Amino acid sequence: MCGITALLLADHNLMASPELHEGLGMLQHRGQDAAGIVTCGNKGRLYQIKGNGMVRDVFDQPKLEQLVGSMGVGHVRYPTAGSSSMSEAQPFYVNSPYGIVFAHNGNLVNADELRTFLDQDAHRHINTESDSELLLNIFANNLQKIGKFRINEEDIFSAIKGIFDVCHGGYACVAMIAGFGIIGFRDPHGIRPIGFAKRASPKGTDYMFASESVVCDGCSFHDFEDLRPGEAVIVNKNGVVTRRELVPEANFSPCIFEYVYFSRPDSIIDGISVYKCRLAMGEALADQVLKKLGPNHDVDVIIPVPDTSRVAALQTAYKLDITYREGFIKNRYIGRTFIMPGQAMRKKTVRRKFNAMSLEFAGKNVLIVDDSIVRGTTSKEIVQMARDAGAKKVYLASCAPAIRYPNVYGIDMPSPKELIAFNKDEDEIAEALGADKVIFQNLEGLVVSCQKFNPSITSWDASVFDGKYITGKVDEAYLQHLEDLRADGKKATFENTQSPETLGLYNFNLQLK
Repeated sequence: MCGITALLLADHNLMASPELHEGLGMLQHRGQDAAGIVTCGNKGRLYQIKGNGMVRDVFDQPKLEQLVGSMGVGHVRYPTAGSSSMSEAQPFYVNSPYGIVFAHNGNLVNADELRTFLDQDAHRHINTESDSELLLNIFANNLQKIGKFRINEEDIFSAIKGIFDVCHGGYACVAMIAGFGIIGFRDPHGIRPIGFAKRASPKGTDYMFASESVVCDGCSFHDFEDLRPGEAVIVNKNGVVTRRELVPEANFSPCIFEYVYFSRPDSIIDGISVYKCRLAMGEALADQVLKKLGPNHDVDVIIPVPDTSRVAALQTAYKLDITYREGFIKNRYIGRTFIMPGQAMRKKTVRRKFNAMSLEFAGKNVLIVDDSIVRGTTSKEIVQMARDAGAKKVYLASCAPAIRYPNVYGIDMPSPKELIAFNKDEDEIAEALGADKVIFQNLEGLVVSCQKFNPSITSWDASVFDGKYITGKVDEAYLQHLEDLRADGKKATFENTQSPETLGLYNFNLQLK
């Protein structure tokens, strides 16, 4: 899972890098492995800084001042395929044709097929294991075949349509063509989110693409619009916007896990408030608690696992008329454990991240509410911390159904054996986690919690819950390949010796005539 953004300013004398940097900070929850920005200055010259680490580690004021230009692309990365090396940091760039910068969120299910095509037919060198580089080179190859000295919007739409024809999976992308403008597009199923917004300025109108609306809100952009599935939007350097749905019969199926966990609660995605969704999830979860524990339950207090589950837990407590308390205090300077690479690191981090206050647990029967239970790393430690703090009974409730299947569209939960719910029923899961009982939301309740706010969405990617992969091309052989590629024990662990400080500034010196 990654975060992407792109910005074009109407005033060509201004620099896009400060707001791109700010936007990446607001997307930090979507990726903590690497960050990068590429900008475009006068005469199509490109400037780049990227590296491993969080946004605050990769960028400082002197580096931002080196990122010259009034338009640019930014990316924060969490690796879902390949390694965590510096070479995987985005945005990516190719100089031919036209100088293209590219950033992507998602995952392709036919990457091997595309890699073979690019090598044997297109004769384009792929330097990393990243799907983003494949998408970039498919795009570049499609533009190369046009063979024009200068391209226009029709040429770009044709090249993106070519991507949709051969690239299968979930992906949201932003691109920049040197001296031309910025581009955003979304896969034909709309699995991964992306939208764009505008802002009036003295020189005209500024435009921004982002994974989540909160980025545009925070940078004072307005009229945020989600891209439709199979839609591409082009903003040229003069601020002229051209948009087109290139796959008009697309089966719109956004990822439901965005609303459960990944997106910020103050974001609106596909017309749905994430905050309202989580309130509804809390109400639906209350019904499941009553079914599991009965109306004469012995729960004394409801405590959320900060931060994502707070909204739902509060609504669960309200509906059940049970006291809500903040029993876990979070260290805000430690990242999200789910998106940390490596099981050992996740487990080690949990107790550093949370501290249980005994005064809220001692002598009480506690219902702990979490957004989801994936590997069970956090949940098991949380349950034990509650017991160590004096809880008599510990019930654990999940706002999402049991996760039993791998995700192939950009979420790093590929190996079924890593999932706590793999081949277990609820009692076995509770025993594995050390809880007295575990309560899961059902899939129908989760879908209703989201769909009620946008009834026009009738299909969802819920593959981690039901094992149904809407794009096709996902069989047992592919899932085994993905497991082998991404399994914690096999994922590359080497560190790049090049720090963000030594990475410095890359000036591509691409000058358009």
